[in-house]
Amino acid sequence: MSVTKTLFPLVSVDVALFSIERDRLGVLLVKRANEPELHRWALPGGVLKPDLDANLESAARRVLQAKISVDVPHLEEVRTFSGAERDPRGWSVAVLFYALLPADRVQAVISSKIEEAKWAPAARTGHRLAFDHDRQLDAALGALRRKVEEHTLPLHLLPSRFTLTALQHTCELILERRFDKAAFRRRLKTSSDLQAVPGEFVRGVQRPAQLYEARPGFTFARSSS
Repeated sequence: MSVTKTLFPLVSVDVALFSIERDRLGVLLVKRANEPELHRWALPGGVLKPDLDANLESAARRVLQAKISVDVPHLEEVRTFSGAERDPRGWSVAVLFYALLPADRVQAVISSKIEEAKWAPAARTGHRLAFDHDRQLDAALGALRRKVEEHTLPLHLLPSRFTLTALQHTCELILERRFDKAAFRRRLKTSSDLQAVPGEFVRGVQRPAQLYEARPGFTFARSSS
């Protein structure tokens, strides 16, 4: 006689997807189309499927592909949230990731499972998010900011080719403070993570600005200094 066992806890993944949009650091929010927390804004997430997911990272990538049809260049685990009260379905474990999406790819394509999706200011979304996603977003934003404070360059948030001015501005948007241009440029001289694109410039009313790109093999997972 076979016995069907109910598996606890419920295991899920949630992803704080960051990008630069409307000259700010944005995070993608989705409006839930199903219970629980129907019609509430939330981070993209989904339940772990052992028959499909080799590990938690593959689960997070599957969730993003299924809900917003994008493949992100950087995905990183932040921390685990757990407890009996965070989800009305019962005792649950949620593993939080954050992901970075280049600014020229912010127009995510969503599936029919999501009623709405929108970019909101990452530091102040203007919503009380579903489940414990407000806490999760704070944790993800803190992890991103610590990386940039440690001089890791957020190149995955930029188009494939960019100016140093655009890179500095991206760092300023993440940390919400201005940098001294000369000091920022001096730090970049010691970085092994970016390289000039020979003969490529942005031409405007001032002198042409050299275009740069990430060196092959660059990863946001390590410090550039």
